[in-house]
Amino acid sequence: MAILSRRRRSVAASVAAVAGATAAAVCFAAGGASAGTISGPLYRDPSSAVVRWVAANPGDSRAAAIRDKIASQPQARWFANFNLSTAQAEAAEFIGAANAAQQIPVLAIYQITNRDCGGASAGGAPDLNQYQTWVSNFSRGLGNRTVIIILETDSLALLTCLNSNEINARNQAISTATRTLKSANPNAKVYLDAGHSTWNSANETANRLRAAGVQYADGFFSNVSNFNPTSSEANFGRAVISALNGMGISGKRQVIDTSRNGGASGDWCGDDNTDRRIGMYPTTNTNDNNIDAYLWVKPPGEADGCRYTAGSFQPDLAFSLANGAPNPPTTTPPTTAPPTTAPPTTAPPTTAPPTTPPPAGNGCSASVTVNQWSGGFTASVTVTAGATALNGWTVTITLPGGAAVTSAWSAQSSGNSGTVRFTNVSYNGQVGAGQSTNFGFQGTGTGPGATATCAG
Repeated sequence: MAILSRRRRSVAASVAAVAGATAAAVCFAAGGASAGTISGPLYRDPSSAVVRWVAANPGDSRAAAIRDKIASQPQARWFANFNLSTAQAEAAEFIGAANAAQQIPVLAIYQITNRDCGGASAGGAPDLNQYQTWVSNFSRGLGNRTVIIILETDSLALLTCLNSNEINARNQAISTATRTLKSANPNAKVYLDAGHSTWNSANETANRLRAAGVQYADGFFSNVSNFNPTSSEANFGRAVISALNGMGISGKRQVIDTSRNGGASGDWCGDDNTDRRIGMYPTTNTNDNNIDAYLWVKPPGEADGCRYTAGSFQPDLAFSLANGAPNPPTTTPPTTAPPTTAPPTTAPPTTAPPTTPPPAGNGCSASVTVNQWSGGFTASVTVTAGATALNGWTVTITLPGGAAVTSAWSAQSSGNSGTVRFTNVSYNGQVGAGQSTNFGFQGTGTGPGATATCAG
Protein backbone atom coordinates (compact mmCIF):
# COMPACT_ATOMS: atom_id res chain seq x y z
CA MET A 1 0.00 0.00 0.00
CA ALA A 2 1.53 3.29 -1.00
CA ILE A 3 1.61 6.03 1.60
CA LEU A 4 -0.26 9.19 0.78
CA SER A 5 1.25 12.42 2.01
CA ARG A 6 0.12 15.84 3.01
CA ARG A 7 0.88 19.52 2.73
CA ARG A 8 2.72 21.07 5.69
CA ARG A 9 2.63 24.53 7.23
CA SER A 10 5.36 26.80 8.69
CA VAL A 11 8.41 24.61 8.24
CA ALA A 12 11.49 26.33 9.68
CA ALA A 13 14.86 26.09 7.90
CA SER A 14 17.51 24.21 9.87
CA VAL A 15 19.91 21.29 9.55
CA ALA A 16 20.13 18.10 11.60
CA ALA A 17 22.90 15.52 11.45
CA VAL A 18 22.00 11.93 10.75
CA ALA A 19 22.49 9.89 13.88
CA GLY A 20 22.83 6.14 14.25
CA ALA A 21 20.65 4.23 16.64
CA THR A 22 21.62 1.23 18.73
CA ALA A 23 19.84 -1.95 17.83
CA ALA A 24 16.71 -2.78 19.77
CA ALA A 25 16.72 -5.64 22.24
CA VAL A 26 14.81 -8.61 20.89
CA CYS A 27 11.78 -8.87 23.13
CA PHE A 28 8.47 -9.24 21.34
CA ALA A 29 6.18 -7.70 23.92
CA ALA A 30 5.26 -4.40 25.48
CA GLY A 31 7.44 -3.24 28.34
CA GLY A 32 11.09 -3.71 29.19
CA ALA A 33 12.55 -1.17 26.77
CA SER A 34 15.55 0.96 27.68
CA ALA A 35 13.14 3.88 27.48
CA GLY A 36 9.43 4.17 26.75
CA THR A 37 6.96 1.29 26.81
CA ILE A 38 7.79 -0.76 23.69
CA SER A 39 10.63 -3.19 23.22
CA GLY A 40 11.50 -5.35 20.27
CA PRO A 41 12.50 -5.39 16.62
CA LEU A 42 10.28 -3.51 14.18
CA TYR A 43 8.81 -5.30 11.18
CA ARG A 44 10.46 -5.00 7.77
CA ASP A 45 7.82 -5.64 5.11
CA PRO A 46 9.31 -7.87 2.37
CA SER A 47 6.67 -6.68 -0.11
CA SER A 48 7.05 -2.91 0.30
CA ALA A 49 7.39 -0.70 -2.78
CA VAL A 50 11.09 -0.06 -2.20
CA VAL A 51 11.87 -3.76 -1.73
CA ARG A 52 10.04 -4.58 -4.97
CA TRP A 53 11.90 -1.83 -6.84
CA VAL A 54 15.30 -3.04 -5.65
CA ALA A 55 14.46 -6.62 -6.66
CA ALA A 56 13.35 -5.50 -10.11
CA ASN A 57 16.30 -3.16 -10.77
CA PRO A 58 19.50 -4.88 -9.59
CA GLY A 59 21.60 -3.21 -12.28
CA ASP A 60 20.50 0.34 -11.51
CA SER A 61 23.38 2.50 -10.26
CA ARG A 62 21.19 3.71 -7.40
CA ALA A 63 20.10 0.25 -6.27
CA ALA A 64 22.90 -0.53 -3.81
CA ALA A 65 22.44 2.63 -1.75
CA ILE A 66 18.66 2.31 -1.77
CA ARG A 67 18.87 -1.39 -0.85
CA ASP A 68 21.38 -0.99 1.99
CA LYS A 69 20.02 2.16 3.60
CA ILE A 70 16.27 2.14 2.90
CA ALA A 71 14.96 -1.24 1.74
CA SER A 72 16.77 -2.94 4.63
CA GLN A 73 14.79 -0.99 7.22
CA PRO A 74 11.36 -1.40 8.86
CA GLN A 75 8.77 1.08 7.66
CA ALA A 76 5.07 1.68 8.26
CA ARG A 77 2.36 0.12 6.15
CA TRP A 78 -0.32 2.69 5.25
CA PHE A 79 -3.98 1.71 5.18
CA ALA A 80 -5.46 4.45 3.04
CA ASN A 81 -7.86 2.81 0.56
CA PHE A 82 -11.38 2.75 1.95
CA ASN A 83 -13.00 -0.67 1.59
CA LEU A 84 -15.28 -2.00 4.31
CA SER A 85 -15.23 -5.58 3.03
CA THR A 86 -11.43 -5.99 3.03
CA ALA A 87 -10.47 -4.03 6.16
CA GLN A 88 -10.18 -7.03 8.49
CA ALA A 89 -8.22 -9.13 5.98
CA GLU A 90 -5.81 -6.27 5.24
CA ALA A 91 -4.96 -5.94 8.91
CA ALA A 92 -4.74 -9.68 9.52
CA GLU A 93 -2.44 -10.32 6.56
CA PHE A 94 0.07 -7.64 7.48
CA ILE A 95 0.04 -8.38 11.20
CA GLY A 96 0.16 -12.10 10.59
CA ALA A 97 3.32 -11.71 8.53
CA ALA A 98 4.90 -9.56 11.25
CA ASN A 99 3.93 -12.07 13.94
CA ALA A 100 5.47 -14.88 11.95
CA ALA A 101 8.70 -12.88 11.77
CA GLN A 102 8.51 -12.15 15.51
CA GLN A 103 8.62 -8.41 14.81
CA ILE A 104 6.44 -5.42 15.70
CA PRO A 105 4.40 -3.98 12.82
CA VAL A 106 3.77 -0.25 12.37
CA LEU A 107 0.37 0.58 10.85
CA ALA A 108 -0.61 4.05 9.65
CA ILE A 109 -4.40 4.36 9.49
CA TYR A 110 -5.41 7.14 7.06
CA GLN A 111 -9.16 6.89 6.59
CA ILE A 112 -10.70 9.90 8.36
CA THR A 113 -13.46 11.66 6.47
CA ASN A 114 -12.31 14.80 4.59
CA ARG A 115 -8.64 13.98 5.15
CA ASP A 116 -6.02 16.49 4.02
CA CYS A 117 -8.83 19.07 3.69
CA GLY A 118 -9.28 17.98 0.07
CA GLY A 119 -5.59 18.43 -0.82
CA ALA A 120 -3.19 16.12 -2.68
CA SER A 121 -4.15 13.18 -0.44
CA ALA A 122 -7.91 13.76 -0.30
CA GLY A 123 -10.12 10.76 0.35
CA GLY A 124 -10.98 8.60 3.31
CA ALA A 125 -14.34 7.34 4.52
CA PRO A 126 -17.40 8.96 2.92
CA ASP A 127 -18.79 9.87 6.35
CA LEU A 128 -17.94 9.31 10.00
CA ASN A 129 -20.47 6.51 10.49
CA GLN A 130 -18.78 4.52 7.75
CA TYR A 131 -15.42 5.48 9.23
CA GLN A 132 -16.39 3.84 12.52
CA THR A 133 -17.56 0.74 10.66
CA TRP A 134 -14.21 0.53 8.86
CA VAL A 135 -12.29 0.91 12.15
CA SER A 136 -14.42 -1.77 13.78
CA ASN A 137 -13.82 -4.18 10.89
CA PHE A 138 -10.10 -3.37 10.79
CA SER A 139 -9.73 -3.88 14.55
CA ARG A 140 -10.86 -7.49 14.25
CA GLY A 141 -7.67 -8.25 12.34
CA LEU A 142 -5.28 -6.82 14.94
CA GLY A 143 -4.53 -10.06 16.78
CA ASN A 144 -3.28 -9.86 20.38
CA ARG A 145 0.41 -9.00 20.10
CA THR A 146 2.16 -5.66 20.20
CA VAL A 147 1.33 -3.45 17.22
CA ILE A 148 2.02 0.27 16.74
CA ILE A 149 -0.81 2.30 15.24
CA ILE A 150 -0.31 5.80 13.82
CA LEU A 151 -3.91 7.03 13.84
CA GLU A 152 -4.88 9.62 11.22
CA THR A 153 -1.94 11.81 10.30
CA ASP A 154 -2.86 15.55 10.11
CA SER A 155 -6.34 14.90 11.49
CA LEU A 156 -5.77 17.22 14.48
CA ALA A 157 -3.05 19.55 13.22
CA LEU A 158 -4.94 20.45 10.02
CA LEU A 159 -8.45 21.67 10.86
CA THR A 160 -8.73 24.80 8.72
CA CYS A 161 -11.39 23.32 6.41
CA LEU A 162 -13.73 22.24 9.24
CA ASN A 163 -16.31 24.27 11.14
CA SER A 164 -16.75 23.89 14.89
CA ASN A 165 -19.41 21.17 14.60
CA GLU A 166 -17.25 19.20 12.17
CA ILE A 167 -14.24 19.53 14.47
CA ASN A 168 -16.28 18.21 17.39
CA ALA A 169 -17.51 15.29 15.28
CA ARG A 170 -13.98 14.46 14.17
CA ASN A 171 -12.70 14.56 17.75
CA GLN A 172 -15.43 12.16 18.81
CA ALA A 173 -14.67 9.87 15.88
CA ILE A 174 -10.96 9.67 16.73
CA SER A 175 -11.69 9.11 20.41
CA THR A 176 -14.09 6.29 19.57
CA ALA A 177 -11.64 4.79 17.07
CA THR A 178 -8.89 4.79 19.70
CA ARG A 179 -11.06 2.93 22.19
CA THR A 180 -12.22 0.47 19.53
CA LEU A 181 -8.64 -0.40 18.55
CA LYS A 182 -7.47 -0.71 22.16
CA SER A 183 -10.46 -2.85 23.09
CA ALA A 184 -9.84 -5.23 20.19
CA ASN A 185 -6.16 -5.64 21.07
CA PRO A 186 -5.05 -4.43 24.53
CA ASN A 187 -1.43 -4.69 23.34
CA ALA A 188 -2.02 -2.20 20.51
CA LYS A 189 -0.06 1.02 21.01
CA VAL A 190 -2.15 3.86 19.57
CA TYR A 191 -0.77 7.35 18.91
CA LEU A 192 -2.68 10.49 17.87
CA ASP A 193 -1.66 13.35 15.60
CA ALA A 194 0.50 16.15 17.05
CA GLY A 195 1.58 17.70 13.75
CA HIS A 196 5.19 18.81 14.21
CA SER A 197 7.34 21.27 16.07
CA THR A 198 6.94 24.16 13.59
CA TRP A 199 3.20 23.93 13.12
CA ASN A 200 0.88 24.50 16.10
CA SER A 201 2.16 25.44 19.56
CA ALA A 202 2.64 22.79 22.23
CA ASN A 203 -0.28 24.13 24.29
CA GLU A 204 -2.60 24.22 21.27
CA THR A 205 -1.49 20.73 20.29
CA ALA A 206 -2.18 19.45 23.81
CA ASN A 207 -5.66 21.00 23.75
CA ARG A 208 -6.43 19.30 20.44
CA LEU A 209 -5.11 15.96 21.68
CA ARG A 210 -7.24 16.18 24.81
CA ALA A 211 -10.35 16.99 22.77
CA ALA A 212 -9.71 13.93 20.58
CA GLY A 213 -9.34 11.50 23.51
CA VAL A 214 -5.59 11.16 23.96
CA GLN A 215 -6.35 9.96 27.49
CA TYR A 216 -7.44 6.66 25.87
CA ALA A 217 -4.32 6.45 23.66
CA ASP A 218 -0.69 5.68 24.44
CA GLY A 219 0.50 9.06 23.28
CA PHE A 220 1.07 11.07 20.12
CA PHE A 221 3.22 11.12 16.99
CA SER A 222 4.98 14.00 15.29
CA ASN A 223 6.98 14.93 12.16
CA VAL A 224 5.24 12.47 9.83
CA SER A 225 6.27 13.28 6.24
CA ASN A 226 8.29 16.23 7.51
CA PHE A 227 11.93 17.23 7.93
CA ASN A 228 12.27 18.81 11.35
CA PRO A 229 15.33 17.65 13.34
CA THR A 230 14.77 14.92 15.92
CA SER A 231 16.05 17.21 18.69
CA SER A 232 13.41 19.83 17.83
CA GLU A 233 10.66 17.20 17.81
CA ALA A 234 11.83 15.78 21.15
CA ASN A 235 11.76 19.25 22.73
CA PHE A 236 8.31 19.85 21.26
CA GLY A 237 7.14 16.49 22.60
CA ARG A 238 8.34 17.31 26.11
CA ALA A 239 6.41 20.57 25.98
CA VAL A 240 3.25 18.78 24.82
CA ILE A 241 3.63 16.15 27.58
CA SER A 242 4.08 18.92 30.15
CA ALA A 243 0.93 20.65 28.91
CA LEU A 244 -1.01 17.39 29.06
CA ASN A 245 0.23 16.76 32.58
CA GLY A 246 -1.07 20.20 33.52
CA MET A 247 -4.49 19.09 32.26
CA GLY A 248 -4.39 15.97 34.43
CA ILE A 249 -3.50 13.64 31.54
CA SER A 250 -0.31 11.81 32.47
CA GLY A 251 1.75 8.91 31.18
CA LYS A 252 1.61 9.85 27.49
CA ARG A 253 4.61 9.34 25.22
CA GLN A 254 5.78 10.37 21.80
CA VAL A 255 6.91 8.63 18.63
CA ILE A 256 8.85 10.60 16.02
CA ASP A 257 9.05 10.07 12.27
CA THR A 258 12.76 10.21 11.39
CA SER A 259 12.43 8.88 7.84
CA ARG A 260 13.86 11.98 6.17
CA ASN A 261 14.93 14.52 8.79
CA GLY A 262 18.69 14.05 8.55
CA GLY A 263 19.30 16.91 6.14
CA ALA A 264 17.84 20.34 5.38
CA SER A 265 14.37 21.10 6.73
CA GLY A 266 13.43 24.21 4.66
CA ASP A 267 10.70 23.98 2.02
CA TRP A 268 8.27 21.15 2.76
CA CYS A 269 7.74 19.95 -0.80
CA GLY A 270 10.72 17.59 -0.88
CA ASP A 271 9.99 16.35 -4.41
CA ASP A 272 11.82 19.43 -5.68
CA ASN A 273 14.85 19.24 -3.37
CA THR A 274 18.07 17.24 -3.39
CA ASP A 275 19.34 18.17 0.09
CA ARG A 276 17.25 15.61 2.00
CA ARG A 277 18.70 12.69 3.96
CA ILE A 278 17.25 9.84 5.97
CA GLY A 279 17.38 10.48 9.70
CA MET A 280 17.84 8.10 12.61
CA TYR A 281 17.26 4.48 11.69
CA PRO A 282 14.01 3.01 13.10
CA THR A 283 14.25 1.63 16.62
CA THR A 284 12.33 1.18 19.86
CA ASN A 285 15.55 1.70 21.83
CA THR A 286 15.40 5.49 22.19
CA ASN A 287 17.15 6.07 25.53
CA ASP A 288 14.51 8.73 26.21
CA ASN A 289 11.78 8.17 28.78
CA ASN A 290 9.36 10.36 26.80
CA ILE A 291 9.86 8.67 23.42
CA ASP A 292 8.64 5.16 22.62
CA ALA A 293 10.19 4.85 19.16
CA TYR A 294 11.87 6.51 16.23
CA LEU A 295 9.90 5.29 13.21
CA TRP A 296 9.92 5.59 9.45
CA VAL A 297 6.24 6.36 9.08
CA LYS A 298 6.68 8.06 5.71
CA PRO A 299 8.47 5.44 3.57
CA PRO A 300 11.57 7.14 2.16
CA GLY A 301 11.31 7.59 -1.59
CA GLU A 302 7.53 7.87 -1.70
CA ALA A 303 6.41 11.22 -3.11
CA ASP A 304 4.53 14.06 -1.44
CA GLY A 305 2.28 15.01 -4.35
CA CYS A 306 4.35 17.91 -5.65
CA ARG A 307 6.28 16.88 -8.75
CA TYR A 308 5.11 13.25 -8.53
CA THR A 309 1.82 11.60 -7.57
CA ALA A 310 1.40 11.42 -3.81
CA GLY A 311 2.46 8.02 -2.50
CA SER A 312 4.24 6.82 -5.63
CA PHE A 313 7.72 5.36 -5.13
CA GLN A 314 10.38 7.38 -6.95
CA PRO A 315 13.94 5.98 -6.99
CA ASP A 316 15.53 9.40 -7.52
CA LEU A 317 13.88 10.63 -4.31
CA ALA A 318 15.01 7.50 -2.47
CA PHE A 319 18.56 7.84 -3.74
CA SER A 320 18.66 11.50 -2.70
CA LEU A 321 17.74 10.43 0.82
CA ALA A 322 20.18 7.52 0.95
CA ASN A 323 23.20 8.96 -0.84
CA GLY A 324 25.78 10.12 1.70
CA ALA A 325 23.84 8.84 4.72
CA PRO A 326 25.63 6.54 7.19
CA ASN A 327 25.10 2.80 7.03
CA PRO A 328 22.51 1.21 9.34
CA PRO A 329 23.67 0.03 12.75
CA THR A 330 24.59 -3.62 13.03
CA THR A 331 22.72 -5.87 15.43
CA THR A 332 24.26 -5.78 18.90
CA PRO A 333 24.99 -9.18 20.49
CA PRO A 334 23.41 -9.94 23.88
CA THR A 335 25.07 -8.17 26.79
CA THR A 336 24.45 -11.02 29.21
CA ALA A 337 26.03 -14.45 28.97
CA PRO A 338 23.75 -17.41 28.22
CA PRO A 339 22.96 -19.68 31.17
CA THR A 340 25.45 -22.46 31.79
CA THR A 341 24.26 -26.03 31.49
CA ALA A 342 25.83 -29.42 32.07
CA PRO A 343 27.60 -30.79 28.97
CA PRO A 344 25.59 -33.33 26.99
CA THR A 345 26.49 -36.99 27.31
CA THR A 346 26.99 -37.19 23.55
CA ALA A 347 28.45 -34.57 21.26
CA PRO A 348 25.81 -32.54 19.41
CA PRO A 349 26.00 -32.23 15.64
CA THR A 350 28.11 -29.32 14.46
CA THR A 351 25.22 -27.94 12.37
CA ALA A 352 21.50 -28.31 12.73
CA PRO A 353 19.90 -30.42 9.99
CA PRO A 354 17.82 -28.39 7.51
CA THR A 355 14.06 -28.65 7.80
CA THR A 356 13.88 -29.39 4.06
CA PRO A 357 16.55 -30.73 1.70
CA PRO A 358 18.68 -28.03 0.08
CA PRO A 359 17.89 -27.25 -3.55
CA ALA A 360 19.52 -29.74 -5.86
CA GLY A 361 20.93 -28.64 -9.21
CA ASN A 362 18.66 -26.15 -10.91
CA GLY A 363 15.66 -26.66 -8.64
CA CYS A 364 14.45 -24.86 -5.55
CA SER A 365 13.56 -25.66 -1.96
CA ALA A 366 11.00 -24.27 0.47
CA SER A 367 10.90 -24.19 4.25
CA VAL A 368 7.92 -23.21 6.40
CA THR A 369 7.88 -21.66 9.88
CA VAL A 370 4.57 -21.66 11.76
CA ASN A 371 3.41 -19.36 14.54
CA GLN A 372 0.45 -21.00 16.31
CA TRP A 373 -2.14 -19.48 18.61
CA SER A 374 -5.46 -20.73 19.94
CA GLY A 375 -7.55 -21.67 16.92
CA GLY A 376 -5.27 -20.29 14.22
CA PHE A 377 -1.77 -19.67 12.93
CA THR A 378 0.39 -17.74 10.49
CA ALA A 379 3.10 -19.31 8.38
CA SER A 380 6.20 -17.77 6.80
CA VAL A 381 7.62 -19.64 3.81
CA THR A 382 11.13 -19.16 2.41
CA VAL A 383 11.76 -20.12 -1.23
CA THR A 384 15.42 -20.68 -2.13
CA ALA A 385 16.78 -21.10 -5.66
CA GLY A 386 19.33 -23.77 -6.52
CA ALA A 387 22.31 -23.37 -8.82
CA THR A 388 20.25 -21.56 -11.46
CA ALA A 389 18.06 -18.48 -11.02
CA LEU A 390 14.30 -19.00 -10.86
CA ASN A 391 11.88 -17.33 -13.26
CA GLY A 392 8.74 -18.24 -11.37
CA TRP A 393 8.09 -20.86 -8.69
CA THR A 394 5.34 -23.01 -7.21
CA VAL A 395 5.31 -24.15 -3.59
CA THR A 396 3.05 -26.97 -2.45
CA ILE A 397 2.10 -26.94 1.23
CA THR A 398 0.65 -30.06 2.82
CA LEU A 399 -1.40 -29.01 5.83
CA PRO A 400 -2.24 -31.11 8.90
CA GLY A 401 -5.79 -32.45 9.08
CA GLY A 402 -8.35 -29.81 9.98
CA ALA A 403 -6.12 -26.86 9.04
CA ALA A 404 -7.27 -24.41 6.39
CA VAL A 405 -5.75 -21.37 4.67
CA THR A 406 -7.78 -18.17 5.05
CA SER A 407 -5.49 -15.61 3.37
CA ALA A 408 -2.05 -15.26 1.79
CA TRP A 409 0.41 -12.46 1.05
CA SER A 410 3.18 -12.21 -1.56
CA ALA A 411 1.79 -15.31 -3.31
CA GLN A 412 -1.31 -16.55 -5.13
CA SER A 413 -2.96 -19.56 -3.48
CA SER A 414 -5.00 -22.38 -4.98
CA GLY A 415 -7.09 -24.46 -2.59
CA ASN A 416 -7.45 -23.97 1.15
CA SER A 417 -7.04 -27.33 2.89
CA GLY A 418 -5.12 -30.55 2.47
CA THR A 419 -2.61 -29.74 -0.27
CA VAL A 420 -2.47 -26.05 -1.16
CA ARG A 421 -0.45 -24.61 -4.05
CA PHE A 422 1.16 -21.17 -3.88
CA THR A 423 2.67 -19.43 -6.91
CA ASN A 424 4.74 -16.29 -7.08
CA VAL A 425 3.34 -12.82 -7.74
CA SER A 426 4.84 -10.34 -10.19
CA TYR A 427 7.54 -8.91 -7.93
CA ASN A 428 9.03 -12.07 -6.37
CA GLY A 429 9.06 -14.64 -9.16
CA GLN A 430 12.63 -13.97 -10.21
CA VAL A 431 15.06 -15.31 -7.62
CA GLY A 432 18.81 -15.31 -8.18
CA ALA A 433 20.85 -18.50 -7.93
CA GLY A 434 21.27 -19.39 -4.26
CA GLN A 435 19.03 -16.48 -3.23
CA SER A 436 15.71 -16.53 -1.36
CA THR A 437 12.34 -14.83 -1.29
CA ASN A 438 9.41 -15.09 1.10
CA PHE A 439 5.65 -15.33 1.25
CA GLY A 440 3.18 -16.11 4.00
CA PHE A 441 -0.32 -17.24 4.79
CA GLN A 442 -2.79 -17.30 7.66
CA GLY A 443 -4.97 -20.23 8.61
CA THR A 444 -7.33 -21.81 11.08
CA GLY A 445 -6.76 -25.01 12.98
CA THR A 446 -3.32 -26.40 13.80
CA GLY A 447 -0.43 -25.32 11.56
CA PRO A 448 2.66 -27.05 13.01
CA GLY A 449 3.50 -30.11 10.96
CA ALA A 450 2.88 -28.41 7.62
CA THR A 451 5.45 -29.41 4.99
CA ALA A 452 6.59 -27.56 1.87
CA THR A 453 8.00 -28.60 -1.51
CA CYS A 454 9.10 -26.31 -4.33
CA ALA A 455 9.18 -26.48 -8.11
CA GLY A 456 10.79 -23.81 -10.28
